[in-house]
Amino acid sequence: MSRIVEVTDDNFEQEVLQADQPVFVDFWAVWCGPCRMIAPVFEELSEEYAGKVKFVKVNVDEVTKSVANYGIMSIPTLMLFKDGQPEETLVGVQPKEKLAEVLDSHL
Repeated sequence: MSRIVEVTDDNFEQEVLQADQPVFVDFWAVWCGPCRMIAPVFEELSEEYAGKVKFVKVNVDEVTKSVANYGIMSIPTLMLFKDGQPEETLVGVQPKEKLAEVLDSHL
């Protein structure tokens, strides 16, 4: 996960909201089976979109403030932020093609 940044409540604003490029956030948990299913796809996309989109992971069990701020109720939830604002939200496992389509639409 070298291209993916682990984000905490302490650095969420800096890493996500103040980023100078779109940020794709994976809200996940260690115990979540669907989260483990989507993790390799998220990793592949982080390599394919390197330099164009920043990829971050938020562990919902550890980053409670940011999770509450965005009303995350189900995981995995993927949110694309642009200019500090959430632009797209996807809940549940999604095919790689759908995720790439969302990313492409915001570049």
